[in-house]
Amino acid sequence: MSGKLNFKLRLWRQKDKVSEGKFQEVEAKNISPDMSFLEMLDEVNNDLMRKGEEPVAFESDCREGICGTCSLVVNGLPHGPEKGTTVCQLFMRKFRDGQTISVEPWRAAAFPVIKDLVTDRDAFDQIIAAGGFVSVNTGGAQDANALPVRKCDADTAMDAAACIGCGACVAACPNASAMLFTAAKISHLGHLPQGQPERERRALRMVAKMDELGFGNCSNHYECEAACPKEISVEHIARMNRDYGLSALLGTERERGNTGAG
Repeated sequence: MSGKLNFKLRLWRQKDKVSEGKFQEVEAKNISPDMSFLEMLDEVNNDLMRKGEEPVAFESDCREGICGTCSLVVNGLPHGPEKGTTVCQLFMRKFRDGQTISVEPWRAAAFPVIKDLVTDRDAFDQIIAAGGFVSVNTGGAQDANALPVRKCDADTAMDAAACIGCGACVAACPNASAMLFTAAKISHLGHLPQGQPERERRALRMVAKMDELGFGNCSNHYECEAACPKEISVEHIARMNRDYGLSALLGTERERGNTGAG
């Protein structure tokens, strides 16, 4: 026995943003069980090109589970069936020989399909630009212990900072909500002293931008946490909601003070 695997793939093919897409059935033959999912797609594309057919477009970069570009829905699950794993680190031994595998792009109005399996996730960059940063003075780097941070805050900030911005939370959510992504970015900075100066307006601006871009709201399905390859907790959404509510209240109180309203 060779130990090689064979699969039937249902690949989403779409020429461009305005064209209608459809599934194309392709065979993946003689696949090593030690191949990653993206390596398998590379082999499929090689076969397509040998036949004179156009290869399927998909994104990848690091192929180490840290860049977030390998955004595919595999058999209805963002990043596939392996929990806490990006699709570039999903190995073909997780599938049965002869299995039919459906491969689709993220499905969300805010993530339009560019071509085949490639989506435009510029919306995440816009949310970050709205407030996911800190203002610091230029100059030499401070000593690491110049600003003491409690261990619990450091741990929570690091957990939130693990977000790679892949968009699996959006793809998994029935509302196409980006709240876990936005909350992770807000919570990461909100637990650190460097993030305090912009803390109020950060939550207001990032949530406003998220809503403006057409992402849905959270209705507590918890699919986002289940699909997240870094297993980021929905507790960060609660933290974001507190920051947002407090910031909105403080802004209202300041407005009343400025106008003299009683």
